[in-house]
Amino acid sequence: MKAVRIHAYGGQEVLTLEDAPMPQPGEKDVLVRVVASAINPVDWKIRAGYLKDMLPYSFPLILGWDISGVIEAVGSGVTKFKPGDAVYSRPNILRDGGYAEFIAIDENEVALKPKTITHASAASLPLAGITAWDVLVKTAAIKAGDRVLIHAGSGGVGSLAVQLAKAFGAHVVATTSTKNIPLVKSLGADQVIDYRTQEFDHVVHGMDIVFDTIGGEVQEKSWASLKEGGILVSVVSPPAAEKAAAHSARGAFVFIQPDAAVLTELAALVDAGKIRPIIAAEFALEDIVKAHALSESGRADGKIVLHIGKP
Repeated sequence: MKAVRIHAYGGQEVLTLEDAPMPQPGEKDVLVRVVASAINPVDWKIRAGYLKDMLPYSFPLILGWDISGVIEAVGSGVTKFKPGDAVYSRPNILRDGGYAEFIAIDENEVALKPKTITHASAASLPLAGITAWDVLVKTAAIKAGDRVLIHAGSGGVGSLAVQLAKAFGAHVVATTSTKNIPLVKSLGADQVIDYRTQEFDHVVHGMDIVFDTIGGEVQEKSWASLKEGGILVSVVSPPAAEKAAAHSARGAFVFIQPDAAVLTELAALVDAGKIRPIIAAEFALEDIVKAHALSESGRADGKIVLHIGKP
């Protein structure tokens, strides 16, 4: 099969499109013919070696842990799926990923793809969608009437978080750049802060939840936007416990795992018209270097998708 592999850590030049062995599915694995995959920052952070102490790999390695496709075959112990099922997944990041024509995935990490969107759109959902769900639903216990501040509301995670918070009945404030204000408003945000012209911590106060997708100075300033007893949840770096205590608030850090149950919930929200994926750019697998360059630039509004196979 064709796959993009890396044989060592490094820059974009280590991404190599080549022939690779077909994955050999285990007893509880499904073999998925990949129609589309998506790029996430974790892909190029792994490629560059930034996470080598946290996530040990052997080479060659196939990156890409967001996929949508069709089941080609199932292991002898698989009970939930059959060949021909259209599925999507954020698979185990310690196994080979989805920059390839086929991938083997544990059946417990797979869910039926949303029926009302394409494989390309479905591939953009798993990692960002699970992240938004884990932050807002599992960690912050969002409920109707909550006031929520979401940073980078036009990004891959932020754009889904805005929609998910609205689906739960929250009042949503989001930050974004000037050009993306119409997009973020169209996602349902009740108030949009242009971070280029406004200091959000001067105008946003009394939040029940702050969703930090940026870290650093933005995380530090976010404490001022929380009400007493509120929670700041980051997917970038753990909020300091002493800062939380000083603001009579809580802090939490989220690093996601595969979660088919959440993917099933997200598929239902998509098919009910409550969530729509935002695609920033689409590339062929052979243009993987350009796709990584765009992701690393930080200028993508929404997700970057790779087209790999036919539906």
